[in-house]
Amino acid sequence: MSDSDSDRLVALEIRAAEQEKTIEELSGQLAEQWKVIDRLQKKLDALTERFLELEEQASPDISVTKPPHW
Repeated sequence: MSDSDSDRLVALEIRAAEQEKTIEELSGQLAEQWKVIDRLQKKLDALTERFLELEEQASPDISVTKPPHW
């Protein structure tokens, strides 16, 4: 194997190692983001449920009647 081929092989191995490291880092970040998304979804669901409960308590039953001027 010539020096040129050896240099190319070393360069390719370095590039492959750097890409593998980058992929691992991105995978870790993606996993963390999914955890955040899951946590936020649970909070949103809880807040939505709470809002609906409060809305039911705040709005009295409105009877359907004709206005006095009819």
